[in-house]
Amino acid sequence: MSLKITEKDSHYRNIEAMSVAEILQHIHHEDLTAVHSIGACIPQIEMVIKEITAKLKSGGRLFYLGAGTSGRLGIVDASECPPTFGVPHELVIALIAGGDQAIRKAVENAEDNQSQGWKDLQEWEIDQRDFVIGIAASGSTPYVVSALEQCKKNQIATACITNNPESPITKTVDFPIVCVVGPEFITGSTRMKSGTSQKLILNMISTSVMIGLGRIQDNKMVDMKLNNQKLRVRGINMICNQYPISKDNAANLLEQMGSVRKVLQYLESIL
Repeated sequence: MSLKITEKDSHYRNIEAMSVAEILQHIHHEDLTAVHSIGACIPQIEMVIKEITAKLKSGGRLFYLGAGTSGRLGIVDASECPPTFGVPHELVIALIAGGDQAIRKAVENAEDNQSQGWKDLQEWEIDQRDFVIGIAASGSTPYVVSALEQCKKNQIATACITNNPESPITKTVDFPIVCVVGPEFITGSTRMKSGTSQKLILNMISTSVMIGLGRIQDNKMVDMKLNNQKLRVRGINMICNQYPISKDNAANLLEQMGSVRKVLQYLESIL
């Protein structure tokens, strides 16, 4: 492609002359196109989820690898898995070009480093049991693409989430997910529509995988970490909605057993 879709000129001109209402309406319209674009990717997303679930059931781990906005979105998704689903922090791991300091501030030239991505994965002693997803709107980020090439050489299964068809990353991975959202509202600002599509796809992947691992019961987060008052209250309500006990009794059981799942299993055995 002579010009990546994510770098093509915005459909809008003279944005600085627009009213705030006009800007918001146009951004909202573009956001909706990003959401609708995901529908075409569902078959590819489904394949990736099935592969990841099988890997994790066999003792593997899921890695996200990205730079800039894409890397930060991977970190957001991975960091939510332990508290939401009660899994170890080492099950879903997100790596970003430039290391942890790049989460808050851009690190110059980090995404252009062709060797660091693989080095970062090697620090986790990655092997064929694991699965790696490279996240890159452009589909050409050297930190990500080079690491995925090394994964391929080492027979480690890979996927990508990108917004440019026929980009280098799509030719490197086993399972490409390509969500074509079109040019950004501000030309080249892939933190917008492209980032929105990546976040939604990551939601789909991690949620579906965790359901496949048995981390949801009915529609409830029965394995969530009860590490604040809001979550403890949520847990108490889950228990009381399913069994005819008082909130005080539910709170006591939750304190003793440490998880909603254990309390529900106990109540099922005695009631």
